[in-house]
Amino acid sequence: MKRIGVLSDTHGFVPGQVFRFFDPCDELWHAGDCGPGVVERLQAFRPLRAVYGNIDEAGLRHTLPETALFHCDGLKVLMTHIGGWPGHYPESIGRLLCRERPDIFVCGHSHILKVMYDSDLQLLHINPGAAGRQGFHRVATLVRFTIDGAPKDLEILDFDKLPAQCFF
Repeated sequence: MKRIGVLSDTHGFVPGQVFRFFDPCDELWHAGDCGPGVVERLQAFRPLRAVYGNIDEAGLRHTLPETALFHCDGLKVLMTHIGGWPGHYPESIGRLLCRERPDIFVCGHSHILKVMYDSDLQLLHINPGAAGRQGFHRVATLVRFTIDGAPKDLEILDFDKLPAQCFF
Protein backbone atom coordinates (compact mmCIF):
# COMPACT_ATOMS: atom_id res chain seq x y z
CA MET A 1 0.00 0.00 0.00
CA LYS A 2 1.27 3.46 -0.92
CA ARG A 3 -0.05 6.97 -0.26
CA ILE A 4 0.44 9.26 -3.27
CA GLY A 5 0.32 13.06 -3.45
CA VAL A 6 -0.37 14.61 -6.87
CA LEU A 7 0.14 18.21 -7.92
CA SER A 8 0.81 20.27 -11.01
CA ASP A 9 1.38 23.79 -12.25
CA THR A 10 3.29 25.18 -9.30
CA HIS A 11 5.11 27.67 -11.55
CA GLY A 12 7.96 28.11 -9.07
CA PHE A 13 5.82 28.43 -5.92
CA VAL A 14 5.18 25.70 -3.34
CA PRO A 15 2.51 26.73 -0.83
CA GLY A 16 2.75 25.46 2.73
CA GLN A 17 -0.45 23.46 2.25
CA VAL A 18 1.54 21.08 0.04
CA PHE A 19 3.71 19.93 2.94
CA ARG A 20 0.82 19.64 5.41
CA PHE A 21 -1.57 17.81 3.06
CA PHE A 22 1.13 15.52 1.65
CA ASP A 23 2.75 14.72 5.02
CA PRO A 24 1.20 11.22 5.18
CA CYS A 25 2.22 10.46 1.56
CA ASP A 26 4.96 8.01 0.61
CA GLU A 27 5.75 9.75 -2.68
CA LEU A 28 4.72 12.75 -4.78
CA TRP A 29 3.88 13.02 -8.47
CA HIS A 30 4.21 16.42 -10.19
CA ALA A 31 2.55 16.71 -13.60
CA GLY A 32 4.65 19.55 -15.00
CA ASP A 33 5.06 23.32 -15.05
CA CYS A 34 7.20 22.94 -11.94
CA GLY A 35 9.14 26.18 -12.25
CA PRO A 36 12.47 27.04 -10.62
CA GLY A 37 13.36 25.44 -7.28
CA VAL A 38 10.22 23.32 -6.94
CA VAL A 39 11.72 19.94 -7.83
CA GLU A 40 14.51 20.38 -5.26
CA ARG A 41 12.07 21.42 -2.51
CA LEU A 42 9.76 18.50 -3.15
CA GLN A 43 12.61 15.98 -3.46
CA ALA A 44 13.89 17.09 -0.05
CA PHE A 45 10.43 16.36 1.38
CA ARG A 46 9.40 13.05 -0.28
CA PRO A 47 10.48 10.84 -3.17
CA LEU A 48 9.32 12.61 -6.33
CA ARG A 49 8.29 11.57 -9.82
CA ALA A 50 7.89 14.53 -12.14
CA VAL A 51 7.61 15.52 -15.79
CA TYR A 52 8.41 18.87 -17.34
CA GLY A 53 5.74 21.22 -18.62
CA ASN A 54 5.53 23.88 -21.29
CA ILE A 55 6.83 26.69 -19.01
CA ASP A 56 9.78 24.72 -17.67
CA GLU A 57 13.20 25.92 -18.80
CA ALA A 58 16.02 23.95 -20.40
CA GLY A 59 17.55 22.84 -17.09
CA LEU A 60 14.40 20.98 -16.05
CA ARG A 61 13.83 19.69 -19.58
CA HIS A 62 17.25 18.02 -19.38
CA THR A 63 16.60 16.40 -16.00
CA LEU A 64 12.88 15.52 -16.23
CA PRO A 65 11.12 13.51 -18.92
CA GLU A 66 8.26 14.87 -21.00
CA THR A 67 6.33 11.67 -20.30
CA ALA A 68 6.86 9.18 -17.49
CA LEU A 69 5.69 5.59 -17.59
CA PHE A 70 6.18 3.63 -14.36
CA HIS A 71 4.66 1.07 -12.04
CA CYS A 72 3.54 1.89 -8.53
CA ASP A 73 2.42 -0.84 -6.17
CA GLY A 74 1.37 -3.05 -9.09
CA LEU A 75 -0.40 -0.38 -11.15
CA LYS A 76 0.85 1.07 -14.42
CA VAL A 77 0.98 4.89 -14.43
CA LEU A 78 1.44 7.28 -17.33
CA MET A 79 2.13 10.94 -16.55
CA THR A 80 2.63 13.93 -18.85
CA HIS A 81 1.86 17.64 -18.70
CA ILE A 82 -0.53 18.32 -21.58
CA GLY A 83 -2.88 15.37 -21.71
CA GLY A 84 -6.49 16.45 -22.19
CA TRP A 85 -9.25 14.42 -20.57
CA PRO A 86 -11.41 11.40 -21.43
CA GLY A 87 -12.93 11.84 -24.86
CA HIS A 88 -10.69 14.89 -25.48
CA TYR A 89 -7.13 13.58 -25.55
CA PRO A 90 -4.65 15.08 -28.01
CA GLU A 91 -4.13 12.54 -30.82
CA SER A 92 -0.60 11.62 -29.74
CA ILE A 93 -1.71 11.07 -26.13
CA GLY A 94 -4.69 8.99 -27.22
CA ARG A 95 -2.40 6.72 -29.23
CA LEU A 96 0.02 6.44 -26.29
CA LEU A 97 -2.80 5.58 -23.88
CA CYS A 98 -4.15 2.92 -26.26
CA ARG A 99 -0.70 1.41 -26.71
CA GLU A 100 0.41 1.46 -23.04
CA ARG A 101 -2.95 0.83 -21.33
CA PRO A 102 -2.10 2.44 -17.98
CA ASP A 103 -4.29 2.00 -14.93
CA ILE A 104 -3.79 5.66 -13.99
CA PHE A 105 -3.20 8.65 -16.29
CA VAL A 106 -1.97 11.89 -14.68
CA CYS A 107 -1.67 15.22 -16.46
CA GLY A 108 -1.81 18.93 -15.69
CA HIS A 109 -1.71 22.12 -17.81
CA SER A 110 -5.39 23.11 -17.71
CA HIS A 111 -5.30 24.46 -14.12
CA ILE A 112 -8.68 22.71 -13.77
CA LEU A 113 -9.09 19.89 -11.25
CA LYS A 114 -10.56 16.87 -13.02
CA VAL A 115 -10.67 13.33 -11.63
CA MET A 116 -12.72 10.87 -13.61
CA TYR A 117 -12.82 7.29 -14.75
CA ASP A 118 -12.32 6.74 -18.48
CA SER A 119 -14.52 3.71 -19.13
CA ASP A 120 -13.38 3.45 -22.77
CA LEU A 121 -9.71 3.05 -21.82
CA GLN A 122 -10.41 1.62 -18.35
CA LEU A 123 -8.16 4.05 -16.50
CA LEU A 124 -8.40 6.62 -13.75
CA HIS A 125 -7.72 10.09 -15.16
CA ILE A 126 -6.29 12.60 -12.66
CA ASN A 127 -5.59 16.25 -13.37
CA PRO A 128 -4.83 17.79 -9.97
CA GLY A 129 -5.49 21.34 -11.19
CA ALA A 130 -2.94 23.97 -10.20
CA ALA A 131 -1.10 24.36 -6.90
CA GLY A 132 0.78 27.57 -7.71
CA ARG A 133 -0.15 31.24 -7.80
CA GLN A 134 0.19 31.91 -11.53
CA GLY A 135 -2.75 31.34 -13.85
CA PHE A 136 -6.44 32.05 -14.14
CA HIS A 137 -7.53 29.61 -11.41
CA ARG A 138 -8.90 31.22 -8.25
CA VAL A 139 -8.49 28.15 -6.07
CA ALA A 140 -5.37 25.99 -5.79
CA THR A 141 -5.89 22.24 -5.60
CA LEU A 142 -4.01 19.12 -4.52
CA VAL A 143 -4.93 15.43 -4.76
CA ARG A 144 -3.87 12.49 -2.62
CA PHE A 145 -4.94 8.88 -2.70
CA THR A 146 -3.94 5.38 -1.70
CA ILE A 147 -2.90 2.56 -3.98
CA ASP A 148 -3.86 -0.75 -2.44
CA GLY A 149 -4.50 -3.11 -5.34
CA ALA A 150 -6.42 -0.23 -6.93
CA PRO A 151 -6.61 3.54 -6.39
CA LYS A 152 -8.82 4.35 -3.40
CA ASP A 153 -9.54 6.92 -0.70
CA LEU A 154 -8.95 9.86 -3.04
CA GLU A 155 -8.98 13.22 -1.26
CA ILE A 156 -8.86 16.77 -2.61
CA LEU A 157 -7.65 19.91 -0.88
CA ASP A 158 -8.61 23.28 -2.29
CA PHE A 159 -7.47 26.63 -0.93
CA ASP A 160 -7.10 30.25 -2.00
CA LYS A 161 -4.13 30.47 -4.32
CA LEU A 162 -2.99 33.69 -2.67
CA PRO A 163 -3.11 34.77 0.97
CA ALA A 164 -6.17 36.93 1.65
CA GLN A 165 -4.03 40.04 2.12
CA CYS A 166 -2.86 39.75 -1.51
CA PHE A 167 -6.36 40.34 -2.97
CA PHE A 168 -7.00 43.98 -3.82
